Amino acid sequence: MDIGKKLIKIDITSDTVCPWCFIGKKYLEKAMHACSNDYNFEVRWHPYLLNPTAPKEGVNKLDYYKQKFGESRIAPIIGRVTKVFNDLGIKFKIGGLTGSTLDSHRLIELAGQQGIEKQNSLVEELFINYFTQEKYIGDREVLLSAADKVGIEGAKEFLDDPNAGLEEVQKELRKYARGVTGVPHFLIDNRYQLSGAQPPESFIEVFKLASSREIANTPPS
Repeated sequence: MDIGKKLIKIDITSDTVCPWCFIGKKYLEKAMHACSNDYNFEVRWHPYLLNPTAPKEGVNKLDYYKQKFGESRIAPIIGRVTKVFNDLGIKFKIGGLTGSTLDSHRLIELAGQQGIEKQNSLVEELFINYFTQEKYIGDREVLLSAADKVGIEGAKEFLDDPNAGLEEVQKELRKYARGVTGVPHFLIDNRYQLSGAQPPESFIEVFKLASSREIANTPPS
């Protein structure tokens, strides 16, 4: 980290089964890459439960979407998501199961305790698992495999305890998900908010705004 650069903190409220959250992540990364010479970034992920009553055992993903959005709407929705993924160089797949995301958020909480780099790597791996490999991220073995891949320590013992990380996730939900009506939701420098999968340009404008405000508030030497 270059100590001479402005540090921009980004808190992302997201669910691990939300395709627009993955898309928003990719757009944010494009913006951060474009501004890497000007700013340092600290990105942290916070939970959101799109379906708090989703079953732990999982249900057929396509059947669930048809039931949620309606038979006539599902094809255009999938088509739109598929195109945006393709534009990002990612192959979107709709198969597999969907269900409770609570355990994935517990694991993301554990990863965050071991460093923001591990947390970001885990979020990426879970998105890849779910959206491109048709894996069910409510499955314990899928979660353990993702944790092992990104180097998270103690994941097995953590997931074996259904209460581990639960209080922390609930606290995060109260702090970051309250008042949020859709995800992804971005809180930048604890001041500026963006909702939805915003294009990179929108993030860059907020980065500039955050930087200019800091300069304006800096007392003269």
